[in-house]
Amino acid sequence: MKHLFLFLLTVSALHAAAPKAKDSLIILDETRVKNLGIQLVEAEETVFEKTIFALGHIEVLPGKKAIVSSRIPGRAFSVLVIPHQEVDVDAEVAWVESRQPGDPPPVIKLTAPISGMVSKVNLAQGQPISPDQELIEIIDISTVEAAASVPQHLVGQLKVGLKANIRVSALPDKVFEATLAHIAATADENSGTIEAAFHVANPDKLLRPGMRAEFSIATSKREDVMSIPREAIQGDAGGRFVYVADYGLKNAFAKTEVKTGEMNDSRVEIMSGLLPGDEVVIRGAYMLGFAGKGSVSLKEAMDAAHGHPHNEDGTEMSKEEAAKKTDGDHDHGSSSEFNPLTIFFAGTSALLLVLLVLLMIAMMKRKEVAS
Repeated sequence: MKHLFLFLLTVSALHAAAPKAKDSLIILDETRVKNLGIQLVEAEETVFEKTIFALGHIEVLPGKKAIVSSRIPGRAFSVLVIPHQEVDVDAEVAWVESRQPGDPPPVIKLTAPISGMVSKVNLAQGQPISPDQELIEIIDISTVEAAASVPQHLVGQLKVGLKANIRVSALPDKVFEATLAHIAATADENSGTIEAAFHVANPDKLLRPGMRAEFSIATSKREDVMSIPREAIQGDAGGRFVYVADYGLKNAFAKTEVKTGEMNDSRVEIMSGLLPGDEVVIRGAYMLGFAGKGSVSLKEAMDAAHGHPHNEDGTEMSKEEAAKKTDGDHDHGSSSEFNPLTIFFAGTSALLLVLLVLLMIAMMKRKEVAS
């Protein structure tokens, strides 16, 4: 009796679930695909990195900033540089006229202590100056320091040598890779963070001191992890899903529930719901949620894919139905009423009814024997 009951449940589940795969399809025409900018990527098993996210900023590397000042009091006789100008070490940057008497008064040359970019010019021609003034600032930003403020409870996962991807809002399409150079000896009590500093090569001078930065610091790796780009994931914590391209139908996408695992700055671990090679939508996925059933019917898509006519629900059209359609019989209800899928469901429904009756009879007999 137990086996009979399980069989009934199985058949019922199949009966209820069979049409759902087709019901979840969104089928678009070429125009809507282009308008939505649909882009696909394959789900694949890759090396998955566990990461720490932190915020920070770009700084001048220690030892790469120099100040030009005058050893004698006087006035600026000439200023030879402007902000953002590149200078070489020992290049002339200004001349200072001494206050000592003379005709003309003696002048001294000020030179650049290092090669780099002029970041500040704090004097103008004719301006009085004294030895304690910072006249010109020069910085070398061919390599910069990216300082991440890491929450204290995560610092135990850090060690010198870890890799990080660094992004700045001013350069959204750029990702800078760097290695953790040192961890601060003290924590910031106010923010509850500790500084983790990365040295970043900056040959094109794109990174400038003061820029805000985002850090994704890789703390560990796992091999052969099924993952997809973060952009593909839709929904919320209560239910995650993706749109998967149908294997047989062009421009057809099925909403597919997935169970997610860990997430880093670029990818999401997929625990279940996808197979390697499944193509998921990464661009245009959000807008697919507003596309309804799409702009192409299931029948039209099946006809185009297989080269022969189908019913409105996507099932194969029998020869008799095709002949009636050719002869001009447009009674769609009768043409699709007895297609193979309908016959299957009718048969399973009848079988369920018979089994239910048998189950009730058996239960009644069992009750009579017990009494």
